[in-house]
Amino acid sequence: MEIESAVDALSALANESRLAVFRLLVPAGPDGLAAGEIGTRLGIPANALSFHLTRLRHAGLVTVRRNGQRKIYAAAYGGMQRLLDYLARNCCRDVAAGCAPDCPRPAAGAGGAHRGGRAASVA
Repeated sequence: MEIESAVDALSALANESRLAVFRLLVPAGPDGLAAGEIGTRLGIPANALSFHLTRLRHAGLVTVRRNGQRKIYAAAYGGMQRLLDYLARNCCRDVAAGCAPDCPRPAAGAGGAHRGGRAASVA
């Protein structure tokens, strides 16, 4: 992940509604949730929800698929993992003394793999 993509993803998550949407979608797994259900659960009007979902999708953090007339949104675990890997890889900035002892290291060959619908750990 390049810095521009990391900034885009972090910017997308730096909004209360978008963060709430993302936090709802992560445990929903790859099956995701219909847009209407997301809006109902979070109390976000349809027009605002559409804006937030589009922003998350363009940042690579959410996917969308059609199921008949409904749009189903799911967390993009690969995008989430790439962001976590980027942050972990850059947490020390080559200065070991400035890095927290439990700073996670990127997984070898990290490229967004996930297991069982959940993001792979970065440990």
